[in-house]
Amino acid sequence: MSNTIINIGRSFGSGGGFVAKNIGAKLGIPVYDNELISKAAEESGYSRSLFEKGEEKHSLFSVSSFFASGRMSYNDSGYVNDNMMFKIQSEVIRNIAEKGNAIIVGRCSDYILRDLECLDVFVCAPMEFRIQRLVQNEGLDPDDAEALMRRKDRTRETYYNYYTFGAWGVASNYDLCVDSSILGIDGTADFIIDFGRKAGLIHK
Repeated sequence: MSNTIINIGRSFGSGGGFVAKNIGAKLGIPVYDNELISKAAEESGYSRSLFEKGEEKHSLFSVSSFFASGRMSYNDSGYVNDNMMFKIQSEVIRNIAEKGNAIIVGRCSDYILRDLECLDVFVCAPMEFRIQRLVQNEGLDPDDAEALMRRKDRTRETYYNYYTFGAWGVASNYDLCVDSSILGIDGTADFIIDFGRKAGLIHK
């Protein structure tokens, strides 16, 4: 039986990360968000601090600081560019998927693992609902919450579309798109699990 791999994309403020953790708790499957992907990268010999910068950052890194082991590679100029960073990130994510069951949040994992049997999900919610969540959870006023939400969504969309040549958040790219405002975090997790089992993509 193949591993159960669930890739979860999400609009900012929709609670997609919480949904992923809820699914993980219900199924007993590790959830790889920024923190655990960074840890997996470190175990592969890369610098954890660079992966902790998240899925949405674009910058140029010194090779000497990129590798935890101090090994030099990739670019004679001494720097790692965005494309090299994405290639190494893809390596780390593929290693995670090959080792066992996993829920992977963001980082274009649905594209990186497109040749494997995976459940690809996008968690969304109406703008008003997301703003309300950010106001309640982050203590922001509504205007700041909306500005942050729009900025984060735009950055995620740009990152995803650049590396996948696809369209972030477009239903045809995923097995399931679900509005978390309808059933809430727990109910959305249950719905995804039920869908995945019926689709034969969750084996637990």
